Amino acid sequence: MKRIVFKVGSSVLTETTNIANERMLNLVSLIVEARKKYEVILVSSGAVAAGYTAVQLNRSIPESKKVLASVGQSVLMSSYKNKFDIFDVTISQILLTEEDFDSRVHTEIFQDIIDRTLRNDILPIVNENDISTTPDQLFGDNDQLSAHVAYYTGADMLIILSDIDGYYDSNPKDNPKAQIKKIVTQIKEEELNQEHTPNSKFATGGIVTKLKAAQYIMSKNREMFLCNGFDLTSAREFLIDGVHNKGTLFTSKQEKKEEEKKGKK
Repeated sequence: MKRIVFKVGSSVLTETTNIANERMLNLVSLIVEARKKYEVILVSSGAVAAGYTAVQLNRSIPESKKVLASVGQSVLMSSYKNKFDIFDVTISQILLTEEDFDSRVHTEIFQDIIDRTLRNDILPIVNENDISTTPDQLFGDNDQLSAHVAYYTGADMLIILSDIDGYYDSNPKDNPKAQIKKIVTQIKEEELNQEHTPNSKFATGGIVTKLKAAQYIMSKNREMFLCNGFDLTSAREFLIDGVHNKGTLFTSKQEKKEEEKKGKK
């Protein structure tokens, strides 16, 4: 059975001062469906945003952000538990930092925990530990974290559920004729240096962080699929039905490169 990692952003999971319960339930439903076909790991953002639904502190202050994360972890996990309970799925929470990938001992511990949870039919939900880490120990965004989780757990694919439909050939805000690139086999340096402003005040990433995650994934001979997390049709079609209508597949695999060349003709 193939192993996949879902990464979902805070903009998908939360609204201004509330958990986006309908969107979260749709995500849970997709994961439950995917678990029939794959081993699934979930990397979930949203702790700070979830904390803000309970107490409105200034997230621009690092100490306040840590407080929001400490409040939000329980809010977020409680929301997940309520929804996964509907489908009798047991969940676990795993908090990681960049150090967990720099230390062989830490990495092996985390790999073992992931393997054991999956063997026992438990869904591991991973997030970055915002509370006990210093700035130099943080990934800074869960796109990078999810890419590392995918590689170090031996996953075949990372699926990033975002607020965009995929990776466009130009900025769709400036160019109404911009089209989604269905397959990307190479990321250029200038693409990694473009402006990247997150749409949500609780988001720490943007398109560039996703491209960096994709570059890392491809360098490890894995694949990444970027698609819309507000409407999960593309993700469901791609993962469950094997149909690629929307969304962008980042891959270094030769057969996919041939498909990309044909698509450009």
